[in-house]
Amino acid sequence: MNSEKKQNNQENNYTHFGYQEVKKEDKIFKVKEVFDDVAIKYDIMNDFMSLGLHRIWKWVTCNLSNVRANQLVLDLAGGTGDLTKILAKKVLPHGKVILSDINSSMLSVGRDNMIDNNLLNVDYTVGNAECLPFADNMFDCVTMAFGLRNVTDKESALKSIYRVLKPGGKLLVLEFSKPIIGIVEKLYDFYSFNIIPYMGEIIAGKQEHYKYLVESIRKHPDQEKLKKMFEEAGFFKCNYHNFNMGIVALHTGYKV
Repeated sequence: MNSEKKQNNQENNYTHFGYQEVKKEDKIFKVKEVFDDVAIKYDIMNDFMSLGLHRIWKWVTCNLSNVRANQLVLDLAGGTGDLTKILAKKVLPHGKVILSDINSSMLSVGRDNMIDNNLLNVDYTVGNAECLPFADNMFDCVTMAFGLRNVTDKESALKSIYRVLKPGGKLLVLEFSKPIIGIVEKLYDFYSFNIIPYMGEIIAGKQEHYKYLVESIRKHPDQEKLKKMFEEAGFFKCNYHNFNMGIVALHTGYKV
């Protein structure tokens, strides 16, 4: 009985980093290393990997957010600021967006992008999604694009987001998911494992990092499982919209 309990405790101390099993406390440093190294070329790689489609997915996400003038929005794991750039314009004249990321290198690129676009209603915070450094009931809306799969404890992150949302506030999580058609899944797997890592080597000089990113997508919960995680964190009216036959999904939920 004791040996079984010890084994369970050991298993609970580990998580996945792509297809590797690593200690939970080590994952945050490994993810940080990946994004430190790719921050400068991150947007260029996204354009190449998705053939520019990521910009459409993000534009749709922002438009479905229903964010309006003078609201306070958190763009979590916002990195280089693609969503923030759109949202900051929606909350004018007196609203604000907080661009938050656990990685200071990504956040630095995001800050430069906002300055280049003359967006002055943006604040910047280095923060961990699992324990957000914000007050309860603070934000009208929280967005998160392609960041949740890199979080070690997704359940804690969703509960933390729920805490900082105002009652009636909306969460939108845009993330890679599971294709809903078999042939699409096979083609997507071939492209992901055989093309993307080599694109990462050619464009960013980091093949292994993009191999991790591909693997992290496969370890991420599928549409129905993530919807259930939203509900278990307390969100209601949870739903998802598939893009490109389920390669990407936009999950939404509201705080009671």
